[in-house]
Amino acid sequence: MKTSKSSLITGIIIGIAIIIAVAIILRTAMTVDKKTTIGNAFIYDINELTKTDPNLIKYKEINKIKTELQNPTGIATDSNDRIYVSGDKSIKIFDNQGNIESEIKLTDYPKCLAVADDGNIYVGMKEHLEIYNQSGSRIAKWESLGTNALITSVDANKDNVFVADAIGKKVLIYDLSGNQKNSIGKFIIPSPYFDLDVALDGLLWIVNPGPHKLEAYTLDGNMQLSWGETSIGIKGFSGCCNPVSFAILPDGRFVTAEKGVPRVKVYSNTGVFESVVAGAEAFKDTVGVYNPDDTKDTRKALDVAVDSIGRILILDPIEKTVRIFISNKE
Repeated sequence: MKTSKSSLITGIIIGIAIIIAVAIILRTAMTVDKKTTIGNAFIYDINELTKTDPNLIKYKEINKIKTELQNPTGIATDSNDRIYVSGDKSIKIFDNQGNIESEIKLTDYPKCLAVADDGNIYVGMKEHLEIYNQSGSRIAKWESLGTNALITSVDANKDNVFVADAIGKKVLIYDLSGNQKNSIGKFIIPSPYFDLDVALDGLLWIVNPGPHKLEAYTLDGNMQLSWGETSIGIKGFSGCCNPVSFAILPDGRFVTAEKGVPRVKVYSNTGVFESVVAGAEAFKDTVGVYNPDDTKDTRKALDVAVDSIGRILILDPIEKTVRIFISNKE
């Protein structure tokens, strides 16, 4: 290939410019902070993300329930606003003021739970589902999804049961007898946080955590709606995979919880950011670390639920408490 003199001069100038730019980066990395390297010179300061504008916080904490569980893993409410918490090898049931009512002993370590309108309690173990009645008796144990499954969320309505399998990266839909009717997936799940919830209109909302989306599906698997944006700002979701959990308020708005920078927020029923329930300052060390050991589920990520009057219930796995929040207007 022939090279003209002008092209050669241009190439030399570009080369010199590149060398100067690299030198500036190196000098910045060495002089701004001796602990700074080229690799982390371009990483945003996560400490800045943990500071919440107080004007955005529109909720206040009114109660805190001690679960007395070593590894609380899930939270749910029933139609009477009783509070159910899974963990260790049990389910603890509290009234809406936080007084313990009963405890159901389990034979395995639960990962998640949901309470149907008929009172039946659906408990997700690592790879299978169990159903208990209000007396604490197990009335069904469904077939295993396989050793490579990890059930992270469950919900039920009058006709169907919905199970999220984080390793399979899909949601399974069953009838009430445990017969599989359909599956939806695959989703992008970099880490084992994969939540779902059924809205009052019948749409199945599923977190697609990799692209930071909440997606609504019909029962035949057609996506109808989607919202969520990737952003380190307060209005979006950041990290590898967020939100880690969510719940739908009685008026259709969404409550989301995140890991990495642990915070709980409220969005409109169309996904527009509205406010902060509790910022990262409220959840020291709750970053979302997962331990796949069945007997020591130390995920340390927040889980959320709501009740019929719009209270927001946050399961704090570090404090091992249920923290109850209401609007500042109340």
